[in-house]
Amino acid sequence: MTQHSEKLQIRPRLPEWLKVRMPGSPRYLELQNLMKDQKLHTVCEEAHCPNIGECWDRGTATFMILGEICTRACRYCAVTTGRPNGLDLQEPKRVAETVQSMGLRYCVITSVNRDDLPDGGAYIFASCINKIREVNPDCRIEVLIPDFAGSWTALKKVIEARPAVLNHNIESTVRIFPKVRPKGSYELSMELLAKAKDIDPNTVTKSGIIVGMGESVDEVIETMTDLRKVDCDLLTIGQYLRPSVKHLAIDRFYRPEEFEELRKAGETMGFKHVASGPLVRSSYHADEQHDAASTGLLAQQAT
Repeated sequence: MTQHSEKLQIRPRLPEWLKVRMPGSPRYLELQNLMKDQKLHTVCEEAHCPNIGECWDRGTATFMILGEICTRACRYCAVTTGRPNGLDLQEPKRVAETVQSMGLRYCVITSVNRDDLPDGGAYIFASCINKIREVNPDCRIEVLIPDFAGSWTALKKVIEARPAVLNHNIESTVRIFPKVRPKGSYELSMELLAKAKDIDPNTVTKSGIIVGMGESVDEVIETMTDLRKVDCDLLTIGQYLRPSVKHLAIDRFYRPEEFEELRKAGETMGFKHVASGPLVRSSYHADEQHDAASTGLLAQQAT
């Protein structure tokens, strides 16, 4: 095998529908400097999100709290793995100040996994929601949470802070889940989404699936069905892009029409909104998903 073919095998040529322009607009650079000044992390940067230019130009960003070092090593994820530093109790205040400076009407907060903390970081999640609401009461807040190692006390702490949307990504199908998320549990993630509705039936729940890691389309449909069984409201489906040669190899690229078929299938199943496309990520146009969910809930209450 030639050196060229080895390189293509490691980093295959992207199809046209996955190519985006490099970010660099004045708005992008302004937000990049703001994040650095506030010593904040974004999943947009840490996870090498392909939509960073578009989202930052729109004035939206997903804050990644609890540091930049994750205690898990999911095989698709670009976030650094290792032993985290201590807890930054001033982080919620800085996040709230940045949201206010950006004039956001919708923000998303996610985190690394912090299995070293008794509550998995739930206190900081709740504090971020409360602090943002203090300085910017009109801002709607979505949280993308880890599984908190199955601590329903931690989950309740976040839900009681009343986020607009509670997101927990299932990421994969049941068969390949142990390969891509070896420290996670498919069943636990589904249970968490179900428990969120038990704690507060009005909680808008959301999840996401990454495709192209070795699953079949039928298995994706099966996972979507499992999510509807736990009354998950919103769904995102996007293409897996390999962050480095150390990560899981791309099995295949789904075509845009396949994503459209999955979107239609999800809507037929009863999801209030499905964002499905090659470049879709869990917080991509999250405000639009929330609006769709709100409309759906109001329609349900009226019937």
